[in-house]
Amino acid sequence: MNNSASPHRYTGTAIALHWLLAAALIGIFFFGLYMTDLPFSPARLKYFNWHKWAGMTILILSALRLLWRITHRPPALPEAMVRTMPAWQRAAHHGVHHLMYLLFFAIPLMGWMYSSAAGFPIVLFGLLPLPDLVGKSPELAEALKPWHAYLAYALAALVLLHVAAVVKHQLIDRDGLLSRMLPGGR
Repeated sequence: MNNSASPHRYTGTAIALHWLLAAALIGIFFFGLYMTDLPFSPARLKYFNWHKWAGMTILILSALRLLWRITHRPPALPEAMVRTMPAWQRAAHHGVHHLMYLLFFAIPLMGWMYSSAAGFPIVLFGLLPLPDLVGKSPELAEALKPWHAYLAYALAALVLLHVAAVVKHQLIDRDGLLSRMLPGGR
């Protein structure tokens, strides 16, 4: 994998982390919707554990992605795009990215806190027990539970906004912005 970015493209590592995290987030979101509607059963308990494992994996991937982003400056937007893009679009571009990064961390941490407060420890992949983030408290668990879902829906909305912007740039503006994040390009 080529890790050196051209002035116009992200590094191979940044691209891999972007698409891996995107696939994981989409998968866990729809899996979360599916499993919450299941009746209480051994399968539902197993799925909740899988969801927690996926959430912790996403938290780790998010930390790696943020560390990579901090240590490897992303390519600047093309100058022609910056000149023609309205200020509100530039602000939205940065705002959506910052909010998505915030939610990459807030959602799994909220789920971890909920699980801790509900008295259901996370044992990563059934092997590594993670410490509780908060003490057991049914009241706190009930207060935290909806926030995990609210934040997940907020991230889903931001992802849709992000994808809509990509589609606009690709199909309407035809400015090649998507090529900066596609694997295998030059």
